Formats: sequence, structure tokens, C-alpha cells
Amino acid sequence: MMFKVDNIDQYNHALGIETLHPLVTVCNLKDVPNRDLIDNETTWHYGVYAMFLKNTRSCLLAYGHKEYDYSDGTVTSFAPMQTVKSTPIPGMDHDVVALLFHPDLIRGTSLGQNICDYSFFQYSSSEALHMSEREQAIYLDCINKIRTEIERPIDKHSRKLICRNIELLLDYCMRFYDRQFITREDDNRNVIAQFEQLLNEYFHNREAIFMNGLPSVKMFADKCCLSPNYFGDLVKKETGKTPVEYIQTKVIDIAKEELHSTDDTITEIAYRLGFQSSQHFNRYFKRYTGMTPTEYRKHSRQSA
Repeated sequence: MMFKVDNIDQYNHALGIETLHPLVTVCNLKDVPNRDLIDNETTWHYGVYAMFLKNTRSCLLAYGHKEYDYSDGTVTSFAPMQTVKSTPIPGMDHDVVALLFHPDLIRGTSLGQNICDYSFFQYSSSEALHMSEREQAIYLDCINKIRTEIERPIDKHSRKLICRNIELLLDYCMRFYDRQFITREDDNRNVIAQFEQLLNEYFHNREAIFMNGLPSVKMFADKCCLSPNYFGDLVKKETGKTPVEYIQTKVIDIAKEELHSTDDTITEIAYRLGFQSSQHFNRYFKRYTGMTPTEYRKHSRQSA
């Protein structure tokens, strides 16, 4: 079945729980009265931000074309306009702590201004945050503070305090993800090696360049079976460069080699690298080297 979560009351009503605040809710899915959506395969289309801490392996999640079988203590996060399919595992309970909040809650706040910095909302299901017991305790402490505010009568301080506690929770998730990137260094290095190999293969594939032009980050993220945001954060943490910067460096290095070692025209080199015109190549090359391709060719050969 398909279920669209356009607002908080709609979600609460479907699960049979009371709406205590129109823009945010916290619940444990094992305690909800209405279980149809939870106990059956459901495709969720979110119009809100949603975070789920799974304390047991309760379901399979599919995001895009990839499935992930969750172990204990994982957090998945979804942003508005994302679609996720959940498939319950028979015989397992649903010890899942859910936090959902509407974009209107954070509009005009520091959290609303910085929400794009929390890139894990755009990660895929298979890139969940795996937490230690201590990290789970910190996460749940933030959740309990949010729950306490929701359960109080709404006053002029409610929105500010709820948003601050959500922001604190997200900041902790950023810290925990940083730790997770560090503890997965071997896997991360494999991704970087694959990225480098894919880049080299791409620039040796004339047909791919002709069809696609300059390569995109999404192209390589897809080939590494990662979401663009997760791929971007991983590359940045491992290399100090964003994937875009990494690709730009590769393009400039190849261009420099071509300019130095061949007599091909600037236009020929530009098209071979995927630029739509020599003018675009000239601007691109000068932006990153301070010289036009012609100036670089002359300078490099005089220095040789």
C-alpha cells in the first residue's frame, strides 16, 4: 500500500495516536494502536522530515533500488519528497522510536536556515547511522527532551525549545556519522580507489564523453552504489576535496598533459574532455590555473 505523510496529524491519525503538537511528533511504533501500515509492506511518501531509531531488526527498507537489512541501533533519516518502502520481518517487534517534524516548524529558525547542512537526510537507507549504546543513550536523551516539550501545553517558548533540541539531536548525528566514517576507513578507501578507477575509465571512453560530456557526481555515486550526498561526504572526509573538486582536478591534470605532450588544437582537446566548446574549456582551464590553455602550453614547453 501507499501512504503519503503530508502533515503530522495525518501520520498520528493513521497510527491511532493523539496529536499533541501540530508540527512535530515522537512515538515508539511498538506502542501504536493501529498497525496496518507497520505490519504490512508500505510505501511511504514523506512531506515531512522523519527520523527512526531502530532498536531491533524489525524490517527491510528499500530506497531507490537498494534494500538494507537493519541490525540493532540504527538511525535512518528522510527529508520531504522522499519515497521509502518498508517490508516488515515476520515475528519481529517494532521497537522503533520515530521523530517527525514538518518544515513549517523550523521555518525562520537557525535550524531552518541550516537544515541543508545535515546531508544525511539525503543518504539512502543502506547508509544508515549505526550507533553504540552510549551514542543511543545520547540520541534518546535528545528525543526525550523533545517529547517532554511536545507533552507540555504549547506556549511562546515551545517552538524555540523544540527546534533547539532537534538541532542538538542533528548535531550529535553529524558527530556520530563523522565517527562512522573514521571507523569504516578501509571501506572508504575502497570507494576512493573505485572513484579514481571510474574517472580514468570515463576519460578513456570516447563514446561516454560524446554522450554525456563532463561527468557528474551522481554518475560516479550511482556506480559506487551510494547516494550522491553520502558519496560526497565520504570523498570530502577522505581526500579533503569534494567530488566536484576531485573531478575538476582530474580534468585539469589530463588537460595539462594533453597540452604539453600533443600538438592537437585547443578545440580538439576540449571536445575530447567533454566540453561543449573551446570557449567553455578556456574559461574552465583559466579559472583553475590562472592561464589560458594556449598560455599554459607555451609556458610548459618553454620550461621543459
